[in-house]
Amino acid sequence: MNYKMPHRCPVCDQEMKISKLSCTHCPTKIEGEFSSCKFCRLPAEQLVFMEAFIKCRGNIKEVEKELGISYPTVRSRLDSVIEALGYGAEKGKESDYEKSKSSEESLRRQEILEALERGEISAQEAALQMRKSSKD
Repeated sequence: MNYKMPHRCPVCDQEMKISKLSCTHCPTKIEGEFSSCKFCRLPAEQLVFMEAFIKCRGNIKEVEKELGISYPTVRSRLDSVIEALGYGAEKGKESDYEKSKSSEESLRRQEILEALERGEISAQEAALQMRKSSKD
């Protein structure tokens, strides 16, 4: 049975390295310290998004339909993947705390917009929640 390789240590949450490779055909084994690719380290949710994005050839409208999410959510998830891969103009300028806070706020706004889109809240309630979340 094939298991997905963990990329974070379950004890200290630091990055794990690949230390042993073995051939599926012969008994060859190689030991050392190897890094996995950037895409391999993405969380499952981002990999699912990237698969849909590539399948839809980067067409955001098609990604919206494929995943059943709104345009702002597609943009937010794409930005999240770009950032996770280490790209972007603002890379390295924010502290980890600021990045975490910004990411949380972005996800909260995304949830509010999706609730509005589904008709679960009114535009006034969405505006109120947006103002409240930006003050926190």
